[in-house]
Amino acid sequence: MLRIVHPICCGIDVHKKFVVATVGITTKSGVTEYQTRKFSTFSEDLHHLLNWLKSQSCVHVCMESTGKYWHPVFNVLEHDCQVVVANPKYVKGIRGKKTDVKDSVWLCDLHKHGLVPGSFIPPLQIRQIRDLMRYRFKLINFKSSEKNRVQNSLTVSNIMISSVVSDTFGVSSMKIIHHILDDPDDTNFDVSEMLHGSMKDKTDIITKSIQGNLTKPQADKMRVSLQHMDNIKKHIADIESVVLKLSQPYLPQIEILLSMPGIKDIFTAIAILGEIGVDMSAFLSQKHISSWAGLTPQNDESAGKKKSVRVSRAGVYIKPLLVQCANAAIKSKDFPYFKNRYHQIKKRRGHKKAIIAIAHKLLICIYHMLDKNEPFNEELYQIDSQPKQTYSPKITEDMAIRYLETLGYQVTDKGVKT
Repeated sequence: MLRIVHPICCGIDVHKKFVVATVGITTKSGVTEYQTRKFSTFSEDLHHLLNWLKSQSCVHVCMESTGKYWHPVFNVLEHDCQVVVANPKYVKGIRGKKTDVKDSVWLCDLHKHGLVPGSFIPPLQIRQIRDLMRYRFKLINFKSSEKNRVQNSLTVSNIMISSVVSDTFGVSSMKIIHHILDDPDDTNFDVSEMLHGSMKDKTDIITKSIQGNLTKPQADKMRVSLQHMDNIKKHIADIESVVLKLSQPYLPQIEILLSMPGIKDIFTAIAILGEIGVDMSAFLSQKHISSWAGLTPQNDESAGKKKSVRVSRAGVYIKPLLVQCANAAIKSKDFPYFKNRYHQIKKRRGHKKAIIAIAHKLLICIYHMLDKNEPFNEELYQIDSQPKQTYSPKITEDMAIRYLETLGYQVTDKGVKT
């Protein structure tokens, strides 16, 4: 028989409007008695659920991470119970034999034997930072979408200023675009007054690039997009001010992350803390956190044959963030270790696998830095900071003889025989 880990535990099947909770009480003889009740997801009923669990002396609770519906239940039970929030793929019931009651009993049975790996749930303040930083990421994506719409409107209107300037949304470019929107019929205005010093030499070619035909519908669309961009920038600034206030208790950990190559922006460091927290004891090892972030190959073997070893789909927020940091780290001139390591892997495996490997290394560094509460130590990587020599700079006589012998020639003192 499987070992009974939790003699008294509860499995909760969570839905939007109600939850079904089953408490399993196992006797010393190994017999389990089940009690099932149904509660709505209103706060009053969830507190009734908590009181019922207390009356049954049940502190061990397991439930699925079903969308956002598990949050209200977790918020009520968090302080009085040890709640395990499980990934649905680890607790999925038998297809064709699923009911709400059977699902709650199944969760109870799995948790009774300690077979449910819990998801990483950081403290409340870290969860709040995570939620705000994810929203900030969405707003930045919205702003990029509006930039693309403005760029498309310029392109279809034969205004090719993006082919001349490095940033279409720079100060000088925006002055020109706003002038075109305010007076579309004025095609011969002097752009030199709108350009800053380094762009004065491009006056003639910029003048040629804006000789297009901006129609009224396209102009109206651009005004809406630009206004939306300004609103999004204001919302991003508001979110950032709230995040900075919430992050005050974690300034020492943020400073530690900012010492890492590839992490120069404070909001990048805050976003990483929002995803992994500051307490590394929540992860068993560096391998555990790497697997949790989806930066290690999967295990998929059957009949002695290994199938796909692609990285998993886990870490949908932390993985792109670390890849972004990895792209910055391999461009660092002050610390060449990651750049050299990237090029070594890229020769054999290509860019995508190499950049994932660098992101993996960054996460391992972050794990140990936060675990030991120490900044990044460059001296630990000085040994591999120089690229390894993969070929001999000069072909010696012995090397030439061995090469000829591999081709079938016999080398003697007087010459070479076939």
